[in-house]
Amino acid sequence: MQEAVARRVAASLIINYCNLIRKMKTIYLAGGCFWGMQHFMQQIYGVTATRVGYANSVVENPDYKLVCTGATDAAETVEVGYDPDKISLFRLLQLFFMAIDPTTLNRQGGDIGTQYRSGIYYVDAEDLPVIERAIDYERGEVRDPVVTEVGRLVNFYPAEEYHQDYLDKNPSGYCHIDPALFKLAREANAPGKVDKESYEKPDDRELRERLTPLQYAVARENLTERPFLNEYNAEFRPGIYVDIVTGEPLFLSTDKFESGCGWPAFSRPIDKSLLDEHRDLTHGMDRTEVRSRKGDTHLGHVFDDGPKELGGIRYCINSASLRFVPLEDMEKQGYADLIPLLSR
Repeated sequence: MQEAVARRVAASLIINYCNLIRKMKTIYLAGGCFWGMQHFMQQIYGVTATRVGYANSVVENPDYKLVCTGATDAAETVEVGYDPDKISLFRLLQLFFMAIDPTTLNRQGGDIGTQYRSGIYYVDAEDLPVIERAIDYERGEVRDPVVTEVGRLVNFYPAEEYHQDYLDKNPSGYCHIDPALFKLAREANAPGKVDKESYEKPDDRELRERLTPLQYAVARENLTERPFLNEYNAEFRPGIYVDIVTGEPLFLSTDKFESGCGWPAFSRPIDKSLLDEHRDLTHGMDRTEVRSRKGDTHLGHVFDDGPKELGGIRYCINSASLRFVPLEDMEKQGYADLIPLLSR
């Protein structure tokens, strides 16, 4: 018994050490039966390692049978290692909330008991403001109070081996999470969702006829539009932003944030390979210009002063270089395949 526990604890320490060496991060998420939550997390691009176990137990080294009695006050939890360069903690928590009901206390699906409560447990104090922001966001999405527990991780004891990767070993095994959500998890943060071959750059004559004078001057002649007095600075409806020249999707509304700069700001593109970056020394400044690769559209500039919880990057983009497609219009305009990227 003690030897098995020691092996499980050692394995957990190895994951944390590897995450540290590789500059990975770790968060602990409780969302009902850990079989389904682990499988859900494993689908997300940017998640590098998972392990199920018992968090914040008042009894040392509990086993599954004891946890099920409620005597340990432990929560069935998934240890999630992730690459912050591929997925932000805020985005990860958005997906987590997609898979749980944050308004039910000590219950998820048909599983009832304190071990099935929902919770977010952190080891890095800098994560707390991000978690609180995600909780506040979720409160705006549901009618009932959010009861998901938030706190520092006190302890984590890896569960028995047969619980690890349970649904991989038992594909028809019990799971309280809707199987359709696994597909959404795979697609929601996946890179390269845009079919780059479907978008072509029109000739200059067509662009002059189709674009407004301001759109042409910004997209083709590198003009910068006026701050604040532009079309999408205050636009925050769900949808996508596409290249005004080619129609190629470039940015998601879920990655847009209020930066105060006066232009639309995004934490990342849908796929970084859709963009080109060039050093820009005009106007006495040293900046990095961003252009669309297919359309060669001048979009704006990228800076490293974005919100830390969103990755620290700010794509400052001209509204005139973009066209916004609201979520409700995406299917009829041919962007149905990208709708899952906006799913929570």
